[in-house]
Amino acid sequence: MKLAWILWLASILPPQSADSLCLSTTLYLEARDQSIQGQQAVAEVALRRRDSGLWGDSVCEVVTARKQFAPTLVSPNYRLHNTEAWARAVTVALDAQRNWELPPEERNEIVPGASHFAALAIASPSWQDAHRVATIGDHTFLRVQSLPPRKS
Repeated sequence: MKLAWILWLASILPPQSADSLCLSTTLYLEARDQSIQGQQAVAEVALRRRDSGLWGDSVCEVVTARKQFAPTLVSPNYRLHNTEAWARAVTVALDAQRNWELPPEERNEIVPGASHFAALAIASPSWQDAHRVATIGDHTFLRVQSLPPRKS
């Protein structure tokens, strides 16, 4: 499947299904070679950002915000071809969404407060010296800014 097709499909699906597809795609692109815990942590950052409203009101808006996650950094012609990694990304995304629907005090948070992540071995973002929450696999998770949920 091409990335462009997946993102188009997300644009016509109902919001909850679209968000699951966008999150699965992001986990595949960002962390398919990472552990389940590493994928969960990436999902948590995306969901925390969605809750903040600073990057968008849906997971799809968050992960397609300019230069924030892989869906905007990878060529639209990129083909997702590893079906085993895709199936695992879908499972992790759905589990992460269910976990995130729980009241905050009941969630199993992998990287509490993390607002960003990077593979610091290959990237040097301007915010790399922020508070480090955890390193899982190749990714370092950081609290660059506090992201309280937006007020209803």
